[in-house]
Amino acid sequence: MAPLFTYKFPILFVLTALAVTSGCVNPQQVDLLERDQRRLRGDVGSIQSSIGTMQSDIDAVRTSLADTRANFQQMQRDISAIRERIDETRVQVGRQIGQTSRDGDQRVKTLESRLLKLEEDAKAQAEHLKNREAEIQQLKEAAQTAQAAQAAQANAPDGYAEAALGESDGARRDFDSGWRLFERKDFRSAAGRFREFVKKYPKSRIAANAQYWLGECHYGLKEYDKAIVELDEVRRRYPQSEKVPAALLRQGFAFAELGEKLNARLVLQDVVEKYSQSPEALRAKQKLKSLES
Repeated sequence: MAPLFTYKFPILFVLTALAVTSGCVNPQQVDLLERDQRRLRGDVGSIQSSIGTMQSDIDAVRTSLADTRANFQQMQRDISAIRERIDETRVQVGRQIGQTSRDGDQRVKTLESRLLKLEEDAKAQAEHLKNREAEIQQLKEAAQTAQAAQAAQANAPDGYAEAALGESDGARRDFDSGWRLFERKDFRSAAGRFREFVKKYPKSRIAANAQYWLGECHYGLKEYDKAIVELDEVRRRYPQSEKVPAALLRQGFAFAELGEKLNARLVLQDVVEKYSQSPEALRAKQKLKSLES
């Protein structure tokens, strides 16, 4: 559709021509009409110029809109591509997670199996260690028993080891209990144990030892009268015992402690004459010399 201003100029020109030819207008009116015509021409030029500018702007907007539409379409394509990549990534991640989960489950099962085996091995080792400790404890107890027996034999009174051969375990235990008390200088308790032993085992080969140490207990308690009586029982009841010289020697010492030097000399002289090769004979001679001074 053509713009309205294209029709004004021809109409104005026609009217002007008609007015001139008809003679109805004067020159002044003609001048006015010409001025209006010039003015209208100027306006038309301005309008045309504005229209051209507007057309350029419209073209620019159309171009920009086309570019924008193209950019938008590209953005839609990019978004679609990104969505596809996201979907693919989601699928891949799901697969990886599933595989990782399966691998993790397998590793856990493997670790649990290894842990169970380790626990079983540890239990077996603990049982083995317990058995070994029991064996070691038994060996220690046996070694301690052997050491105690060896120490007891080493510290046993003279003549006891040989005399104890063939004795019952009960007889040896009873004698040892009295001897341990004597070593601790518990002479009263030791005397009771040795007295019980002599009564319980009168025929024992170590009965002479028990009788002798019974006398020694009274000597240690400074009960010299009782010591003399008990020591004399060794000579009287067990004349063949190796403890007879020791019993006579200690008896002479007991007489000396009581101030009975004559009886002490008689007993000590008997030791020197009858058992001249014994260790007790040497001690008897030394004691006799001290009694003479």
